[in-house]
Amino acid sequence: MQIAIVLFDRFTALDAVGPYETLGRLPDADTVFVAERVGPVRADTGNLALVADRTLAEVPRPDLVVVPGGPGQTAQMDNDVLLRWLRAADATSTWTTSVCTGSLLLAAAGLLRGRRATSHWLALDSLARFGAEPTSERVVTDGKYVTAAGVSSGIDMGLTLLGRIAGDEHACSVQLLTEYDPQPPYDAGSPEKAPAHLVERARAASRFILS
Repeated sequence: MQIAIVLFDRFTALDAVGPYETLGRLPDADTVFVAERVGPVRADTGNLALVADRTLAEVPRPDLVVVPGGPGQTAQMDNDVLLRWLRAADATSTWTTSVCTGSLLLAAAGLLRGRRATSHWLALDSLARFGAEPTSERVVTDGKYVTAAGVSSGIDMGLTLLGRIAGDEHACSVQLLTEYDPQPPYDAGSPEKAPAHLVERARAASRFILS
């Protein structure tokens, strides 16, 4: 199985690395990072880069597509090269997936119309603009489309798909070996749990303020 993880300038690193660390452990998986051009692609912090070893054109028919999100997603919403590649890759993929605001790129490509999908909580309502049905679940599966909520949920998405593809035992083994046993020191990981003033501060600074 060939897994293509898409990179673009100012992606969020964990959006890509979470699925890489989980889905990349599928038996006989060929995991490739792809972008418009080969070479290092900077994450949103600017001080970390992942290397795209292949161009989008060199990976036309991946079995599994992973699209991360991040601040750079906004600039990609009208990138015809990327959107055309997403549509073409989706035509033959077994699974098409996203993490965080990567779902907005899938939606902009016309792939989520009429489908249930999720995204980062700040961006969730934006999905409806593209005909998707937003849901606040952490991982949403609708046919072959699997979307994950914000950033860290990409790990959950990866494990979910591992179970579907390779079986529950293999997924549990990967969870064990990566010691994915969340015990956060704070219970503020969703807008329903976080202090109200932090939620409002995040909304005020968000690029997803609806007009």
